Parts: sequence; structure tokens; C-alpha cells
Amino acid sequence: MNLRSYLYLIAVLTVTMVFLSGCGSSGSKLIEGKTNVVTSFYPIYFLAKEIGGEQVNVINMIPAGVEPHDWSPKSRDLDTVSDAQLFLYNGAGLEGWVNDFLQGLPKDSKLLTSEASDGISLIAGKSEAEKSVDPHTWVSPKSMRIMAKNIAGSLVKVDPDHKAEYEANYAELDKKLSALDAQYAQKLSPLPHKDIVTSHQAFGYLARDYGLQQVAIMGLSPDAEPKAQDLLRISKFVEDNGVKYIFFEELVTDELARTLAREANAQTMVLNPLEGLTPEQEQKGEDYFSLMEANLQNLVQALQ
Repeated sequence: MNLRSYLYLIAVLTVTMVFLSGCGSSGSKLIEGKTNVVTSFYPIYFLAKEIGGEQVNVINMIPAGVEPHDWSPKSRDLDTVSDAQLFLYNGAGLEGWVNDFLQGLPKDSKLLTSEASDGISLIAGKSEAEKSVDPHTWVSPKSMRIMAKNIAGSLVKVDPDHKAEYEANYAELDKKLSALDAQYAQKLSPLPHKDIVTSHQAFGYLARDYGLQQVAIMGLSPDAEPKAQDLLRISKFVEDNGVKYIFFEELVTDELARTLAREANAQTMVLNPLEGLTPEQEQKGEDYFSLMEANLQNLVQALQ
């Protein structure tokens, strides 16, 4: 990769950061007579909806199409949470705003808060510049099962009158997550290649749980700018190890991955970190399971 290519890649990174700057609010309303649950982002929203069923009204703070790493809540979000019964967030450092946000609650608030990633064995970030915890727990079905159990327990705690319904919904969901876990293990284990090159370091739990090795262009946040030597190292890794595909994601621009792929004579393919749905995916009725199944299909194709 030559100097001209490096300069172009750095320019692409600037565009990526601008692309990530949008924010918004879901606009959902509290419903009297139901258990109102506010969630920080899509995977938690999905679990709360599946387990809560008809008894809950789930409000997701981050709307479709918005990347959650750089999002921060507004005063109207605090108003909504203040009147809800349960606030669910991922934890593990994903929502850097959460402590200050919760300190803004009224002193007499009876809101129950719950960290969905509690109990998961966390992974440290690999970058020297990012001596932090990898927050992307939900990308592995194994971790998602723990998160589902935590959320079911929180719903029972805040609304014990509907304990039987929540536990039944959780049992059904856990059965599906267990089947997804088994499918990942069965299909990925025999594949000859194990290296996945990704646009950002979002797949550490997936790699750990299913015997893969993740090589990320960017760090734990998709706007963590790589250095020129990092790009050279990854390009050489792709060429030396016969990597056929570089994975990109849908909520950020794919130009960096595509440029690196051209330089390394590789192709590109989507690997969705499930940080949120695009408006198109939302309209089509896509969910955690359909996107994780698509991820598995793409991994199988790339690692043949």
C-alpha cells in the first residue's frame, strides 16, 4: 500500500466521523396501565420486547439508523425515564453517559435500573490506545442468553404480578438463543479459515466463543482512527493469510473497508454488529435472529 492510498484512507475516516454525528430520539410514549421499560439501544430493546410481551411498553432511546457509540441522551430522554418503571442498559462501558444521566433522576424516583451484561466474562480491548473493556457482548448468542436472563429477572422484580408470563416468554426466547448458539458452533467449527477482518473491533465475544480470530481496522468505537502502520499491517495480514473478505457494517460508511479490500485484492461483505437497525431493516421486520442468521451465512461463505 503506497502513501497515496494511506492519505485517501485517512480522508475516508474523516467522512466516517461526520457520518456518525447524527442523533435523535425514538419518540415513543409512556402508556398508563403497562410496565414502562426504557432501553438504551436495540439489542436490549429486542430482549425486553420478547420477554415482556403484552404486559410491557418498551421505549428505545436510540432510533433506527443511529450508531450508538457517540449518541448521548437529551433532557426529554431523562423525562421519559423518570416516569418509567425500569431502565435497561448494556453496561460494560458502552453507555459512557449512563452514570451522569441517572444522577439527573428526581430524588424520589422509584425507577429500577439494570445492567444487562452483568455476569458476562468481559474482554479487554486490544488496542494500546483503548485500555478499556469490549462492550459488544450481545454479538455472541452465548452472551445474549445471559443478558436475557438478567432482563427477565429485572422484569419480574419490577412487576411480580406477571412473573409467570415473563418466565414463560424468557424460556421460549432462551430456547431460540440456545438453538442459534448451537448453529454457530456447528457451522463455524469445521471451516478451514478462522480469521475475520472487520471494520471495527465489535466481534470479540463472537470470536472468543466460536474459535475465530478478529483483526479490526478500527478500535472498539467505529470512529477510533487507525494509524498508517495499522493499515499496512492489516493489508499485509490479509495478503499473507489468504483472507478473502473484509467485513463492513451498515450503520457506518463502508469506504474504508472497500478501499483496504481493493489494496489487498480482497472482497467486502456485511457483518452486522447489531448495534441498531437501519430504517429499511425496521420496515422489513428484521430482528436479532434474522440478522444473526445472515451474519452466520456470511461467515460461512467468507471462511470456506
